[in-house]
Amino acid sequence: IRGIDEKDLGSIYGDVLPEDFLKSGLIPEFVGRLPVVGAVSNLDAEALIEILVEPKNALTRQYSRLFEFEDVELRFSDEALHAVAKEALKRNVGARGLRIILEELMLDLMYTIPSQREIQECVITEDTVVRRSQPVTTLRKAG
Repeated sequence: IRGIDEKDLGSIYGDVLPEDFLKSGLIPEFVGRLPVVGAVSNLDAEALIEILVEPKNALTRQYSRLFEFEDVELRFSDEALHAVAKEALKRNVGARGLRIILEELMLDLMYTIPSQREIQECVITEDTVVRRSQPVTTLRKAG
């Protein structure tokens, strides 16, 4: 639809009626088989961050659990979560794209951290997300 911002499309789709499909050229037999028209709106950065941390099986919890097997505490800074959400919005990949972005970040770490037994904690920072730099690590105290 010309002249309409993409962010407004979700609200417009919510007002669609079966008659609108008929006017667009769909045959009545097909439209009659669509009992419900559902419209969804785009997710914003805050919603994407909630998806990263809130659910019981949230992506950040999954990665933290994987690192726990290696006796390493994994944390994501708030700025890192914002950067991941911002990148998902920039790529226009939505919630499903969050997994792709985190996999890009975590792939090398999942192979290198287990071999470095002296690492106690690993913190994913904004710099790690934006510039793909190494995360901040804390070493175990000798003793």
